[in-house]
Amino acid sequence: MLAVLVLLHAYIWWRFVAAPGWPAPWTAIATIAIAMLVPCLPIAMFVVRRMPRAHAKPLLWTTYMWFGCAIYLWLWAALTHVACAAASVSPRDAAVVGIAATVATLAYGLVQARRGPVVRRVRVPLAKLPAAAEPYTIVQLTDVHIGWTLGAEFCARVVERVNALAPDLIVLTGDLVDGSVRELAPHVEPLRDLRARDGVYAVTGNHEYYWNVDAWLAHLGSLGIRYLRNEHVAIRGAFQLAGVDDSTSAAFGNGHGEDVPRAVAGCDRARPIVLLAHHPSSIARATAADVDLQLSGHTHGGQMLPHGWLARLFEPHVAGLARFGATWLYVSEGTGFWGPPLRVGTSCEIAAIELVHG
Repeated sequence: MLAVLVLLHAYIWWRFVAAPGWPAPWTAIATIAIAMLVPCLPIAMFVVRRMPRAHAKPLLWTTYMWFGCAIYLWLWAALTHVACAAASVSPRDAAVVGIAATVATLAYGLVQARRGPVVRRVRVPLAKLPAAAEPYTIVQLTDVHIGWTLGAEFCARVVERVNALAPDLIVLTGDLVDGSVRELAPHVEPLRDLRARDGVYAVTGNHEYYWNVDAWLAHLGSLGIRYLRNEHVAIRGAFQLAGVDDSTSAAFGNGHGEDVPRAVAGCDRARPIVLLAHHPSSIARATAADVDLQLSGHTHGGQMLPHGWLARLFEPHVAGLARFGATWLYVSEGTGFWGPPLRVGTSCEIAAIELVHG
């Protein structure tokens, strides 16, 4: 990681500081600043785990913001580098354009992230859904990432938006928290007010396992959220709701680990099976188990372009609704964000999924 960060910053320095040949003392000042910022992300990630949330928040906001800035400085440096090679553009003019474009991209990304989640409505036809049960609305929250940068205020706004939709069912598909129960219990308290006719169900994501997952399962259970751990429940005779542990969780032991066959064992096959699985890659096991619909998150839709293109190298689907054989897969872009408080080319979302007979 340090090697990647050094190379990233070295390229930024070359294109925006060395090549333009700024007059003194700006070249020296920019060089020192970039050199000091190279290790700030790994240092901050190490230090904040030993700091109270109130003290860690401003440090992480600054660090994450610079990380997002560095990504787009690098991207625009590469694009303007190509422009310099293809046309008679001076390095200084290219640097000015690249810096201006980075500022504009960051401003747009900040606005997108700060406006909060939008409601994204999705209609999914399921042949086995009883006609009397339609339309059935599931509201999906995922990748909320309540932690150092997002807290109780954001959580309360999300709960208010969800309840206003009057859903039949609410599901949370992982990465709800980034921190310990001791630090974040007051910040997830608004989740107690989530209201749906058929309850609130959840599965774990990979981030819960970084913060004593068993303590979180117990605490969130006390707020009225039922976790499905490789098991299923019948929802009012309309469909079977199954849920699995995060696909990476077996490495953490203590009985954790994804098991799709176990989750759907004994399901009423005359009714649709809706599977909650944090990683979209679980679709391979879902199709083999004849699941009708899988709801996932994890990718954030890439959160900041062009990360979504890179995510396609690791996940079968990054955002939106897709079909894999006889199984539908919906991947949410995430309700919150992780890392840089930016959304470029994506949105924070609350997914309102309408199941219909068809």
